[in-house]
Amino acid sequence: MTDGREWHAAPLTLPPQPAAWYQLAAAGGWQAVVADTAHPIAHDVLAARCSGSPSLTRAWCDLPFSVPILCAQATADGIQTLQQAVMVLHAEGLPLHRTVVVLAATADGRPAAVVRAAATMLSARAAAVVHLPHDADIRANGLQAQPARIRTRTRQAARELATAVLAAAREAFGDPLPDAPQPAPLPAVAVPAV
Repeated sequence: MTDGREWHAAPLTLPPQPAAWYQLAAAGGWQAVVADTAHPIAHDVLAARCSGSPSLTRAWCDLPFSVPILCAQATADGIQTLQQAVMVLHAEGLPLHRTVVVLAATADGRPAAVVRAAATMLSARAAAVVHLPHDADIRANGLQAQPARIRTRTRQAARELATAVLAAAREAFGDPLPDAPQPAPLPAVAVPAV
């Protein structure tokens, strides 16, 4: 499911409630739905804790069969932000054991020492850590890049990510995975007499 727009276009206006995505999956008969969001998880969890209200992050993580994926740039700042978010999630008791971490390279070459060290630390807490290499064609054209121009390393990383998510789901929810969810019944609507 994709909107097919330019990668730099503003995100679609989508329902903010995680349960709406679960219903969307159920209505479509899909076992998997990828909800891509720039949701500030650590801020959300801390703000909810301070206000005493439930966090949107917890609602996403509490969906049946969810596998959270945390993405960060493979830079010192990106790693520091990611580590802080992981500490907040851990303190809140959210499911790091089925969370996959993606470290996206911002340039070609070997990851910096701070990135490699963080990957080692995170691999002990998360289900998996995947390194996504820099790919200039995707950076310039988004997912509308010609498939033949996408680097082999990028395709391998995408396969590794999909495999890691599936493995985390199977570890947490069983193998084979449960069938797709059934949509909730529509509420009864009273029809006025004519």
